[in-house]
Amino acid sequence: MREANRIGALILDAMGEAVASGVPTMRFEEIAQDMCRDFKVRPAFQGYYGFPYALCCSVNEEVVHGFPSPRRILREGDIVSFDFGVIFEGFFGDCARTYGVGAISPEAEKLMRVTRESLMLGIEQARAGNTLNDVSGAIQRHAEGHGYAVIRRFVGHGIGRSLHEKPEIPNFVPALASAALPLKAGMVLAIEPMLAIGTHEVDILADNWTAVTRDRSLSAHFEHSVAITPQGPDILSLL
Repeated sequence: MREANRIGALILDAMGEAVASGVPTMRFEEIAQDMCRDFKVRPAFQGYYGFPYALCCSVNEEVVHGFPSPRRILREGDIVSFDFGVIFEGFFGDCARTYGVGAISPEAEKLMRVTRESLMLGIEQARAGNTLNDVSGAIQRHAEGHGYAVIRRFVGHGIGRSLHEKPEIPNFVPALASAALPLKAGMVLAIEPMLAIGTHEVDILADNWTAVTRDRSLSAHFEHSVAITPQGPDILSLL
């Protein structure tokens, strides 16, 4: 799993270096496919419940599951989220980052910063002896403390020999007893806060995949796959 996530992070690095005004989002799909071939790994998302691409590429108000497209051209001031994973020797890696295109607004910069901080605060709580609520609560407090909405329709997840395993990891504390699941060494969690400047509510577009904020406000997304060890959280997708 460490190697799966290392490869995924290297491919995200390459996509990030290619982010620029005038680039069609399909270019990032091409990078993902080419590098999967180079590393001799399979894209984790392509074909998953029929998803047609290796990469989820979501621009501005698109929260997650956006389609790369030769017609969607990045423009100065956009933000673009890449959610990507690979399968290496039967194990999955999963990670996500949001990048700014050229000079972005202070509002967009802050949204990205707080989303990344929320992720890291959640990871800090991914320790044996804590519960899932500790992870979810740390993310929610930081996000809402800065005035952002936590997207509730999509959550993090366990990961291993399957892309999505139990437990589900909300980025908020739900009113469910099961959310107090104790965390144990040996678990691997894909923690992935998605925050929005406006509402937490989303709409699904006609492609039946792309999720957008209902008020079309900006959204950002960061994700790491994290192993819980006796020594604390070990971020597998951090280069």
